[in-house]
Amino acid sequence: MPFALVRRNARIRLVVLVFCCLMLAPCAGAAAEEIVVYTALEDDEIPKYLEVFKKEHPGIVVKVVRDSTGIVTAKLLAEKANPQADVVWGTAATSLLLCKEAGMLEPFAPKGLEKVKPIMRDPANPPSWVGIKAWETGFCVNTIEAQALKLPIPESFADLTQPVYKGHVTMPNPASSGTGFLTVSAILQMMGEEKGWQYLDRLHANIARYTHSGSKPCKMAGAGEVPIGISFAYRGFMQKQKGEPVRTVFPKEGSGWDVEANALVKKPAIKPAAKVFLDWAIGEPVMKEYGKIYPVTAYPSGNPVPEGYPKEPETQLIKNDFDWAAKNRDRILAEWTRRYDSKSEPK
Repeated sequence: MPFALVRRNARIRLVVLVFCCLMLAPCAGAAAEEIVVYTALEDDEIPKYLEVFKKEHPGIVVKVVRDSTGIVTAKLLAEKANPQADVVWGTAATSLLLCKEAGMLEPFAPKGLEKVKPIMRDPANPPSWVGIKAWETGFCVNTIEAQALKLPIPESFADLTQPVYKGHVTMPNPASSGTGFLTVSAILQMMGEEKGWQYLDRLHANIARYTHSGSKPCKMAGAGEVPIGISFAYRGFMQKQKGEPVRTVFPKEGSGWDVEANALVKKPAIKPAAKVFLDWAIGEPVMKEYGKIYPVTAYPSGNPVPEGYPKEPETQLIKNDFDWAAKNRDRILAEWTRRYDSKSEPK
């Protein structure tokens, strides 16, 4: 082959190589796009949901920072001047109301918002927070331990104050646990504050320990460390699936509840990937995943009510004033801490 032709072919190959590199460069950048997501979802839920996200958006890296609701809330508020999270995913609506009041959330209407039930979203347009599912108070009872101690299965909040349960009940500290706060808030709303605090005084007499995690009382009950844990229903069913002798009880008076919700954190530069994540987080594929284990979702998931829940799960939920709970949160927590914190486990 003539030397000139060889040189010409080499130049062509070089041009093609440079062109391919230029075409691939944006893709390489997209693959490195990362968002920081704060969440209070349960550890064993997150991988199932993110598997769906990765299939749909392989070019976005999701860095998850997970903790209990109270700690996530405190972390967000502490970082107000220099926010680290891009997105909040599955954290109590009452906590996000505090963040909204502090001007920390960027209003955003994710795709599919029109399908979300009014009670599961911020009424503002665009909303500052959008729910994905609800979680509610349930009692986790170790049936073997209860039988050994000759304890009747409690069926109501009222039952838990009976002397027979003294030292046999655990519940979450509401200052660090969203489950603890929604339970205390429900009691105060159902009974009125005066009678509610009187009830909590009587319950305190039977409490062995307050935990800093909403799921821990149920895990303790499942392990036989205590016979009864005030927790949330999902955790009771998960412990039973693991083979533990746990029965989940829904209190006759109704269950306290909150919405696990999402929000866009206000920052000088908001990443497009953060909005992509929020669009995905209320999409139908992941809503079906939420609905496999939670009966009340932002909109119907198409799944049957999970086994163990009431056939009409929303009838179990108390009438909940989220605005009241958010506005009075600091006052309620201060009073609760003054009265009962002596039985909280070390942080």
